[in-house]
Amino acid sequence: MSETVSNILIEAINDEYKARATYRHVIRKFGEIRPFINIVEAESRHIEALLPLFHKYGVAVPGDNWASRIEAPLSVLEACQIGVEAEIENANMYDRLLESTADYPDVRRVLVQLQRASIDNHLPAFRRCVERGGSPGQGWQHGHRHDA
Repeated sequence: MSETVSNILIEAINDEYKARATYRHVIRKFGEIRPFINIVEAESRHIEALLPLFHKYGVAVPGDNWASRIEAPLSVLEACQIGVEAEIENANMYDRLLESTADYPDVRRVLVQLQRASIDNHLPAFRRCVERGGSPGQGWQHGHRHDA
């Protein structure tokens, strides 16, 4: 196992943990609103996609302690803006990590898939949310809204 692979996997899973914790806080504070309900599930799938690589390369899976390190945004609009920034940072992180994966095609394949999900799905969803001024899109679950 190379230190490079270990560092790549740990940075990637921590970024996915952080995103999931952020979006869970938004859901707890504002209710089951889109795009957060969809994307929080996707973040869990991203974590699941990384786990086999940890096992294959003998890297210890770090614990997820992000829930205690994140604060909920003050508004849905702020949450959507944070989502845009986070997904851009996520895509940039994967660009950087991918530079070191030439010798690890399996790691590269998973990172490319996660980056594409971020760029092609999550980022546009958060941008639409910002364009709506943070008002809920289709899928707003009435009765589950929690005012700040």
